[in-house]
Parts: sequence; structure tokens; C-alpha cells
Amino acid sequence: MTATAYLNDLNQRYLSIHRTKENFFWDTYMGLSDDHNGSTEAETAWTQFLSDATQIPAIKQQIKQAESIINTEEKEQTLIGLQGWLATFESHAIESETAQKLKSELIKFEAGLFEKKQNHIMTYVNEAGNTVEGSLPVLASVVRTSSNEATRRSAHQAFLDLEQWLLQNGFIELIKLRNQFARSQGFETFFDYSVTKKEKMGADELFTILDDFEKRTHECHQRSLNQLAADKGKDALLAHNFVFSFAGDAMRDLDPYVPFSKSLRRWVESFGRLNIEFSGAELTLDLLDRKGKYPNGFCHGPIPSFYDQNQWVAAKVNFTSNAKPDQIGSGYDGMNTLFHEGGHAAHFSNVKMNAPCFSQEFAPTSMAYAETQSMFCDSLLTDADWLKQYALDDNGTPVPDEIIKAIIDSKQPFKAYQERSILVVPYFERALYRLSDEELTPENITALARASEKKILGLACSPRPLMAIPHLVSDEAACAYHGYLLAHMAVYQTRAYFTEKFGYLTDNPEIGPLLAKHYWNAGNSVSHNDSIIALTGEGFNAKYLADECNLSAQDAWKVEQDKIAELNSRTQADVAPLHANITIIDGPTTLASNSESNQKMCDDFEAYIKKTYGR
Repeated sequence: MTATAYLNDLNQRYLSIHRTKENFFWDTYMGLSDDHNGSTEAETAWTQFLSDATQIPAIKQQIKQAESIINTEEKEQTLIGLQGWLATFESHAIESETAQKLKSELIKFEAGLFEKKQNHIMTYVNEAGNTVEGSLPVLASVVRTSSNEATRRSAHQAFLDLEQWLLQNGFIELIKLRNQFARSQGFETFFDYSVTKKEKMGADELFTILDDFEKRTHECHQRSLNQLAADKGKDALLAHNFVFSFAGDAMRDLDPYVPFSKSLRRWVESFGRLNIEFSGAELTLDLLDRKGKYPNGFCHGPIPSFYDQNQWVAAKVNFTSNAKPDQIGSGYDGMNTLFHEGGHAAHFSNVKMNAPCFSQEFAPTSMAYAETQSMFCDSLLTDADWLKQYALDDNGTPVPDEIIKAIIDSKQPFKAYQERSILVVPYFERALYRLSDEELTPENITALARASEKKILGLACSPRPLMAIPHLVSDEAACAYHGYLLAHMAVYQTRAYFTEKFGYLTDNPEIGPLLAKHYWNAGNSVSHNDSIIALTGEGFNAKYLADECNLSAQDAWKVEQDKIAELNSRTQADVAPLHANITIIDGPTTLASNSESNQKMCDDFEAYIKKTYGR
């Protein structure tokens, strides 16, 4: 077999295994199937394929063969594809039989915990005094927006109860198994293993960045806590009151301008005007919250985009949100998730390489790199010119300046808190995985969680307690949460570059093609840092995010006023085609599609949401 034929065969073998795994993943995580054994088997087959260390010398041998290919273009492309696969297998290789068995045991154990957690019912007492079920997104929204303190306290208690349920139902055993596997791979802890594999840096290097950010934002964060306590009393710092104390009223006032029924239309229009397109991808969106569905938005691609022997293979991408349209705050939250996961989908639909390994959300793709794409897109929803353009009430009236200013006045002092609520997770996880097996008790872990929250957040308990974050339990997301903060740093660097170059971001048709060219097309064949250099001309720099956190509310409002003024002076861009086949589902039910047009899809979706939820 020639090196080129070997590459093509490898691509096809992988696609088959990967798609089977992803189809099980989707059905299981959406609550459409309870075939957890089938899902575990598919996940194991995929993991065994990627972790097969014998693939490494085989590919190196093919790379040697490829060097003798006479056709220059064929030689270049074959080497690119094989190098991509080499990097992938080197990121996942598990050489010893013992480690392979441990990994299989880990997958099986996690699947069992996932199934138990999926069946675990969480409840809270609503404003009417009734005990009702609530998913994680619903509980978070209640804590953030309910004007009834008893209701907020009840929802927050459900988070704390979930933590203790996890500690009694497998989370401790999961940590032990992960550490055991990591040690079999030559790492001291699973945290060290994960950081090295996912971000290509050591934990000490990571914490050099995180410690620097902590120092840069510590003073302004503490100042905001002191001021809130002085303004609203010390009870404002209680976990169930904290976010509502500074954001509740402003976000409630925004709610009539961002109904979830309009979210799909806003996404289509906003992405279209940014000139973001999906290169013929098939997109399936499951956007509504329901029992049994995974409680966090995500994006996975059963078919990665790539050129198969010069023939374009369009991506198939599934992504979700957990909107509850009749709940205050859910419209904006759901729209935010739609933009975030839609950003992932745009990225993974536009990787223009010659092997599927370049268009994946796992190693050697850096999580920080992947999240930069999605977080850039959802960051637009905080811009005043975006809100003036897209946050409209039922009469088409834009959200008033006073509401935007009120949101900034309430939230800007806590911008550092928002970033530090990401920062606290890696501090906790690193310390957690450093505990010995004997030290891993429910009492010790709970105390560590509260101490971590006190150190980084300055609160006795977080509004979203650490172990209630689903990423900590999920294999691919565990010990990777810092990627969101690294991504935010890159996002604000990217935003600063575009603002300096063009003067504005919202509806700027230059942005989509530049993101595709510099951030998306090469996939994971370039590092996160190199992609940033390609666009902005400078390497990764945390300064832009820290500067944003340290802005006063007055200065932040001045920036947003300038955006509104600039919006009024420019002509609105046309909505460019998305070049995507889109289907909107709710579990097994199809709600809308753009088989006829994007307009009809948005009309059908809006009609369904209004009929079902009344708004």
C-alpha cells in the first residue's frame, strides 16, 4: 500500500468508528436512548483505536515512504495528512496493556455514573411554594433571576445536595480511577495528564498564567465585594443572593427584548451579516430543556469536515442548548448558548485540511483554541450595538439605552468575578487530584471546594458550587475548564484587534472570512498561539482580558455609547447565505428546518415556541 493509499484508508477507518461513537453519544446525552452499554462499547472502540501505540511507528514508516513520492503536490498533501495523524496518535497513545485496561474500566465506570446522574432528580420550591423539578440550567437561572429569596435559596440548596449525592455515588471512585490511569501513563495526577495532553503545557506553566491573572484582578474583585456589602448588606454575599444582588433587576428588564422564540432568527441574521458560513454542513440543533437531556450545551461533529482526495466532505454537526422559554432569563441564556455552540459549529465546519483528525474537539486540538471560536461569537451579545440591533420587543422597539447602562452598571464591577468563577475550577481540580486516596473523603472534598471558592471568589460558597459543574464529571471536559479562561483571554485579544482594524464588530462582514482564514481553515495543524499570531500579529496575551475586568462602570459605558453612535452612522450589512442545511429538533420531534428557506425555518420555530410556551 502506498503512503497516500494508507492515509486514505486510515481516514475512512476512523470515520466509521468515530461516527458510530458520536451517534451513540448524541442519543444517550439527549435522553433519546438508554443503551448505555452500546454507548460504552462504541466509546471504548473509538478510544482503543486512538490509543493504539502501534499506530505511531506504522505512521512514521509511511511518512518515510511519502518522502519518495514523485508528484510534488501529492507528496506535500500526503505528508500533511500523515503528520496530522501522528500528532493525534501521539496525543492519545496508551502503550501498556495495564493502562489500556484501566482506560476501559474508566470509560465503563463513567458511563455508569452518567446513567445514575441522568436519573437523579433535583427539585426546588418555586415562587408559588410548590416543589418542582429543575435541571442544572433551570436552577442556575432561578438563583440568578428569581426575586424570591426563599426560592433562590431552595434552588441553590439543590446544587449543594447534588454535590453530596455525587460524593456518595461514585465521584470519589472516579477521581481515584483517573489518578490510577494517569500514573500508569507516567504522570503524578490526572490533572497533570489532562493539561499536558489537552493544552501541550505543564501544570506549572498553566498556573504561571493563572496566578498572573489572579493577581491582576484580585484588587478590583475584592473592591466590588466590599462595595456590594456596603450598598446592600452582608447578606448580598450569600451564595443564593450574590448574583441576583448585582444582576437580577437589570437582566429582568432586558428579558422582554430577548425572547427565546426570536433567538434562531437573531442567530441566522447575525452570523449572516458577519459573513460566517458553514461550507455546506448539515446542522442539527436541539435547543430546549427537557428531562433526561444533558444539562449543558455542547457541540459535537459526527462527520468532521475535510478534503477526501480533493473531494470536499461537508461536516455533520450536532449542537444543543437548554432553554426553558417560559422562564425569566432563559431567553438571553439560551440565545447565548446558541451563539456559543454555533461558533463551535462554524469552526468545525470550516476546517479545510485533508484528514478528519484536524477537525476535532479533542487532543491535539487545544480546548482553549476550540473555545476561543465559540466564545468570540457569544461575546457579541454583550455589545451595546448588538443589543440595539437585535434586542427588540414585540413591537420591534430596541432595548433602551437606560437598560443597557443599568446592565453595565450592575455587572461591570463584577466582570472580574465572572472570570474568576472560571479560574476557581482549575485551582480546585488541581488540589483535588493531589489528594491521596485516603484523603479523598466527602468531608475533605467538600471542605476543599468551599476553601477554593473562598480563596478565589471571596465568598463562603459559590452561587454555582464547584461539584455541581457537569464538566468535572465528564471525561473529555474534566481538568480542562481552564481552557475557557485561556480562551476568554484570546477572545478579548481578537476583539481588540478587530476593533482597532475596523472600528466595530457587530454585523461586520469582514470578520467571518478572517476567522475562517486564520483560525478555522488549518484546524489543529497549527497551535493556538500561532493562530492568534496569524490574525493579530502578536502572540497570546492575557492583558486584554485583565484590562477589560479592571474598567470602571463609567468607562465601560462610555465604550458602549461609542458603539451605539457608530452603529447609527453605518449602513446595515446584508444577511449572507449560511451555506448550511439546518434542522431544529426537540428530542425525536422535528420543529423546523431550512429545506425551503431560513425565513420559513425561523417562522416555524417562533410559532412553535410561542404556541408551546406563550412567548
